[in-house]
This record gives sequence, structure tokens and C-alpha cells, in this order.
Amino acid sequence: MYKKFFLASLSLLLFQSCYQPERDCALYRTGTFKFNYEIGDTIKTGRFVRDEAYSVDYYEDQIDSATVRWFNDCEFVLQDINSKVAIQYKIISTTDSSYTFQYKSAVKDPNKKLIVKTGTAYKIN
Repeated sequence: MYKKFFLASLSLLLFQSCYQPERDCALYRTGTFKFNYEIGDTIKTGRFVRDEAYSVDYYEDQIDSATVRWFNDCEFVLQDINSKVAIQYKIISTTDSSYTFQYKSAVKDPNKKLIVKTGTAYKIN
């Protein structure tokens, strides 16, 4: 009985470890996107326009610009033009109209815990 359970569990583990989420990141290098973000308990929607070199964010009646540096089709760094703060992004999965990404500070501070967050952007153009 334990042998059958072990073999079934092993088979399930092997099939699960072979699963890779779809990542057609090249479709999302440029374009106009919308995203949701939280301020306190309120969920708001912003948008951004990205080309190969720049990203312009529109949110809360503000405009913020950053340079874009791509490492490969799925990983890039945005560096804010004014503050020089850099955020590293990694696209972890894509659909036909959106991508899910992880982001974190691109500069490691030994005095702060590294926080990795996840978000989703929807291509609108």
C-alpha cells in the first residue's frame, strides 16, 4: 500500500516539476498597459506607456518617467529619471492580454530586508 502511494506521489511530483508557465515576454516589451495598485484600503487603476528606452507612468494625476534597460525578453530594470531609484522586474507568466511580474529594488541594501512583490499588467494597446 505504501509503495503505491509513494509511486503515485512521485509521479505527481515529476509531472508538476515539468510544468512551466507560458512566457511570451517579447509581446510585452512595448505598448500601453493598465495595472491596479493599492493605496491604503483603496484599489486604483494606473496606466503606463513603454517603448524600448522609456516608461511613462500615469497615476493619481501624476506623471512619472523612467528609463528601461532590458536584460532579456523577460527581465528589465526601470530607473526613475528624477529620483534615480531603480526597480528590477521579471515577467513570470503571460496570457494573450496580460503578464504577471515580480518586482523588487534593484539596489541591495544590507540594512533592509529585500521585499519581492507581484503584480499584473494588462496590455490595452
